[in-house]
Amino acid sequence: MSIDWNDYACEGFYDELVEAPGRGRDCVDGLLQDLEDLGHDELVARQEAADVAIKEMGITFTVYSEEGGAIDRTWPFDIIPRIIPQSEWTRVEAGLRQRVQALNLFIDDLYHDQHIIADGVFPADVLAKSVNFRPQCVGVDPPLGIWAHICGSDLVRDGDGTLYVLEDNLRVPSGVSYMLENRLVAKRVFPELFEHYAPLPVDDYPSQLFDTLAALSPRPADYPEVVVLTPGIYNSAYFEHAYLAQQMGCELVEGRDLFVDDDDCVYMRTVDGAARVDVIYRRVDDLFLDPEAFRPDSALGVPGLLRAWKAGKVALANAPGAGVADDKVVYAFVPEIIRYYLDADPIIPNVPTYRCMDPESLAYTLEHMEELVVKPANESGGYGMLVGPASTKAERERFAELIKKDPRNYIAQPALKLSTVPTIIGRKLEPRHVDLRPFILSADRQQVTMGGLTRVAMRKGSLVVNSSQGGGSKDTWILPDCTKD
Repeated sequence: MSIDWNDYACEGFYDELVEAPGRGRDCVDGLLQDLEDLGHDELVARQEAADVAIKEMGITFTVYSEEGGAIDRTWPFDIIPRIIPQSEWTRVEAGLRQRVQALNLFIDDLYHDQHIIADGVFPADVLAKSVNFRPQCVGVDPPLGIWAHICGSDLVRDGDGTLYVLEDNLRVPSGVSYMLENRLVAKRVFPELFEHYAPLPVDDYPSQLFDTLAALSPRPADYPEVVVLTPGIYNSAYFEHAYLAQQMGCELVEGRDLFVDDDDCVYMRTVDGAARVDVIYRRVDDLFLDPEAFRPDSALGVPGLLRAWKAGKVALANAPGAGVADDKVVYAFVPEIIRYYLDADPIIPNVPTYRCMDPESLAYTLEHMEELVVKPANESGGYGMLVGPASTKAERERFAELIKKDPRNYIAQPALKLSTVPTIIGRKLEPRHVDLRPFILSADRQQVTMGGLTRVAMRKGSLVVNSSQGGGSKDTWILPDCTKD
């Protein structure tokens, strides 16, 4: 069975590969022909080979069911890549660097003099009601003045081809291990395409991450002691914690493996005795990090850890309190934040956003809920939001009451016509909606992944790409030496 791109129906949406029936976008005409030459049967066989490889490699994620149980699932991966020209990516990379630089300045300002509030650019009421602002961090000066060392910003493309930032993840962003594993599997499946198209590499991320963490060390050393702190095997991202620790050559530890001594230094329990730890890449949420400073009932953290961090004896990435900017209401102010700290316009725009805390925006949101996506300030994973066009009247009425009860906790955005990529569904190629999560590293320098994790809404018509809700993923190819109109 052969592929006929004239039959590929992507009307009404911007497709990342197919510009019009039978015609690919810049850089991908040859790829469409190569896929067509392979034919459906061979593509399906290679998809099956990829599925087997993922099982053999043990690439999994955990979904928590409504019954309270945890289900370990094989990572969903579609072999048709998402293509981005390097000429476009150069601008995207600059925009991500700009955004994270401004957000780090913003976080540092909030925990010090709060100039942005005094100057009337950012409302004091928004900060006062922030669930992620940590008073325990006020006045702390983290190494290099950086709070969010690892950031994952989600990008989406609308129907006219405009690329937007949908949200920023600055607390404990996840997904980079799947970006790396997707590339390994894709190379197995399409070795001839990699040889011909030579997408720019992503496999240097673990070394970049280690260098970022090492730059934070409070002790001068050629090879500081860096550890990855995980909540344990039952965490949904445990595969990633173990993977990154292994790739960096670092110890993977739980809270019980560490202790803070009388000298305010952090030590790791080893068979050879206590070993001092310089940098902790923590994958544990703020409130569970230190039972002395946050939740006293936490068994996941390390007593005295915040004290050691404040004393400058250990570095934490991301810094506690960085999540104050990981708030969808704060997101709505990022264009103003960029202009305030950098005196520049945003390179990548926000999705148009209605702040329900503003009376006019609240009224508009309540009147147009059928057309909007309504999001709470601090939910993630696609949970807790209303997709207006797919909602029932009862759901909209329930959400309207929630919004009116706490307007500060909600934003609304138009339901974008998210771009699509051809995806293997059964024995057919069908368009499925995608987003993209690049990762930005910040320490003594900034580095941006060459592409990122493309997430796919595998259900027809769905805009929810999260793996916990049935989403899948694709490899992302940044292709050099091609242009984009």
